[in-house]
Amino acid sequence: MRGIISPIDSNQTQQKLSQQLDLDFQGFEIKRLSITQEQPLTIDNLPAFHVRGTYDLIVKLPKRRLTQPKQPFDVYLQIQQEGKTWRSLIPEKGSKDSQSIWRSYLIQ
Repeated sequence: MRGIISPIDSNQTQQKLSQQLDLDFQGFEIKRLSITQEQPLTIDNLPAFHVRGTYDLIVKLPKRRLTQPKQPFDVYLQIQQEGKTWRSLIPEKGSKDSQSIWRSYLIQ
């Protein structure tokens, strides 16, 4: 059958490509974090911040380091009522009413 690749063939092809392209990922660093905008707001009756900025991403490979400068970020952060934990908030796409629906993820 033409155009169909089994999962085993796909994994082997991916491994060969990774070796040839030197893509043995060994971690990353974030440097030069710069906040360009910080907006306080209230979401679900709790204080939150809309934070925008840029950072430099450095991907570590066995024989080299790839640097991707000035990567943008745009996050919503909310401190919880007890003041001990923070959550990352993501507005749900497709909210049709004036109130946004938020997905909330604990930051650990």
